[in-house]
Amino acid sequence: MLNYPAKPLIVIPTFNERDNVEHLIPAILRVNERFHILIVDDASPDGTAGAVLKLKDSEYRDNVFLSPRPGKLGLGNAYVHGFHWGLAKGYDFLIQMDADWSHPPEFLPTMLELAAKADFVVGSRYIPGGGTLHWGAGRRFLSRFGSLYSRLVLRASFSDFTGGFNGWWAAVLGEVGLNAFKSSGYSFQIELKYRAHKLGFRHVEFPFIFDERRAGRSKMSVSIALEAFWRVWQLKFYSRFQIPDSKFQIKKN
Repeated sequence: MLNYPAKPLIVIPTFNERDNVEHLIPAILRVNERFHILIVDDASPDGTAGAVLKLKDSEYRDNVFLSPRPGKLGLGNAYVHGFHWGLAKGYDFLIQMDADWSHPPEFLPTMLELAAKADFVVGSRYIPGGGTLHWGAGRRFLSRFGSLYSRLVLRASFSDFTGGFNGWWAAVLGEVGLNAFKSSGYSFQIELKYRAHKLGFRHVEFPFIFDERRAGRSKMSVSIALEAFWRVWQLKFYSRFQIPDSKFQIKKN
């Protein structure tokens, strides 16, 4: 059985999230001061990077890190960048988390506890105890349909296939072939789960309550939704995953 994470890293991609991260970072570290947080910022014009550096310089020098990038390169690309950064630094458990408060920090201890039971942990809005707040009927339908659609096409048992609140042992991320990912938008969440599933890694899900963002504008768009729609068929018809050799491949415990 895998151990309780000794060195957890939270990877948070950002684009124009200054008003959120300047409050979210302290909230995360109040939950558990052992967390380290990596902000992957895509040249936000609103000063997100500056707000992160201010927090780092004031109170959180040892816990908060910033990896600035030259432009808006996509959510999936940001996570791949952050995962490579974390693996290179020796973190043993890496957590995906949104910057907009839709993933409440108080659920992070549950994720760490469940990490001892599986290879990766999936936060779910769609199992008993989970849910969404402040969503209209149309958005609820589209979100549920997206997960159901992916589950039926890919034949994989994730109740929340599209969700982005997930935790991964470094061993898993070292073997899924991060450099070979095709998805740039929210379909990255589907592709990452499916690749891990196809490689035989075990997951466990826990319920959480997804809330609407507190500040700023949603990054969701029609093109992002359409990418998720056709990407699942591309994943389905891969004859097998071509997993390139990687210096980040880590033997599982």
